[in-house]
Order: sequence, then structure tokens, then C-alpha cells
Amino acid sequence: GALDLLQPIQPRLLHVTKNGLGMPVSRLPLRDPRTVARDIPGVLDVLFPRLSGGLVNFLNRKMVSFEGISPVSNELIKKSRLQKAMLFELSTVRAEGLLRGDREMSWDDCLRSASRRQERHYDAKIPDKLEPCDMEIADHAARNSVAMLSKVQDRYPLARIEQAPLIPGLGWVNSGNGDFAIGPVLIEIKHTERNFGSGDFRQVLMYWLLKYAKYIEGNGEIWSHVYLINPRKNSALLIDYEYLIRSASAQYNRVELVEILRSYIGKEFDRR
Repeated sequence: GALDLLQPIQPRLLHVTKNGLGMPVSRLPLRDPRTVARDIPGVLDVLFPRLSGGLVNFLNRKMVSFEGISPVSNELIKKSRLQKAMLFELSTVRAEGLLRGDREMSWDDCLRSASRRQERHYDAKIPDKLEPCDMEIADHAARNSVAMLSKVQDRYPLARIEQAPLIPGLGWVNSGNGDFAIGPVLIEIKHTERNFGSGDFRQVLMYWLLKYAKYIEGNGEIWSHVYLINPRKNSALLIDYEYLIRSASAQYNRVELVEILRSYIGKEFDRR
């Protein structure tokens, strides 16, 4: 059965430390949902075996662009010496400040905040200062983010833009935060030069499963849709969660998916 399929996955779960050596999962601290979805996709491959290139390509064909928003120039991006992760982390911090109405936030403030977030990643390179092109790129992408979120909010006029919506924890998977939510829609920001990939879909599926696990305990609500938004390219993809789960999971219903995830997490907890 599906639970048996999880058995061979467990011994292979490793975390890459700063020195590049593997550490057994059983010795790891609690891990956030984003890390679980990215670093140990094996369990999600069991839950969502149809999340392959064919389905991903099919979903990406449904991408749209918003009127009145221009993509960030690739030529300008090439001029920046910053790591792309840092560059667009800077943009995210800038966008969050704009949404809060924080007109006093300086670029030094943005850099400090972005650096704190990026220091969680062992390969992050923290710059001493920002060049004019860095600020131009980050500001353009930030304003695109705000404009795209505003257009999504127009569809839900009674809902506010929620920053960092809570992703509940489960067992050794710690709680975490998504990017944004508006009413019944989770919104994840992806500054990529490519289309959305299987890793992006794994991430939002993991978020939904953790949210649903809490929901069936009588806590909170669940999202009906997820919006993947790329301010860098002005591209967006709205997906019905029910459709995504049904298309990717093959044979399991939502309750069975949560129970399989619970069983896997429980087995790993016992191993610790």
C-alpha cells in the first residue's frame, strides 16, 4: 500500500550542512514546511505521483499577464552582481514595506532585513552596499508585486491582503509562513526567469495539506485556490486546489492524503 511505499524513502533523507556533509533527518531540528517540500520531496512523490512534467507543462499553459504591468528587464538584471535570491529577497522586503504604507523604510533598512532572511541559507552572499541597478530592479519588482496583489484583491473586495499567512505545523514539521493570502486564496511569489516548476507546486501542495490537517481538527479554514505570481515576468497562474490535488494525486482523496502524511511524519518522529 501507500504507507509501505514510504519505507524505502526514509533512510535516504539527508540534510546538507554548511560543509556539504549529510546529516540524518533524525538528528535535525524542527523544519519549516517550505524546507520539507524542497529538500525531501520523496513523500510528496508518493502522495502526488502525477506531478510530472506533463501536468506541470499543462498548468503553465494557463498562465496570464496583467494589463499595465511591465516585466523587469533581463538586461538590467544581468547588470546586478547580487545573487538572484538576495536581489529578489530585497524586492520582497520592499514590497512588504509598500503594502504596510511604510514610507520611511530606506534601502539600508531593506538590505538589513533581506540579509537577515538570507543568512538562513548557507550559500547566501551578503553585500556591503547596493548599487543603483540593484535598487532599480528591486523597486520595479516590488511595485509589480504590489500592483499584481492589488489586481487579485479586486476580485475579493471584502478581503484584505494578509502578509505571511500561517502554515500550521504537524509533528516534526514546524509551523511556517506563506507569502500572502487574500480571502480564500493563498498567494506565493516566485521571481524566476522560467515557468513555474514542480517544486513550486510541491510547496503549495504541502502548505495545503498542513492547513487541511489543522482544518479537520476543527481549526481555521482552508484555501480554495492558490495564485502563483511572478512579478519579474508579469505572469500569474490561478489554480483551483481541488483540481490540483485530484490531478496530481491519482487515487487518494484529501483525507487519505493527510493520513498518509501523518503516518510518514509519525514514523520519522519515532525514529528520532
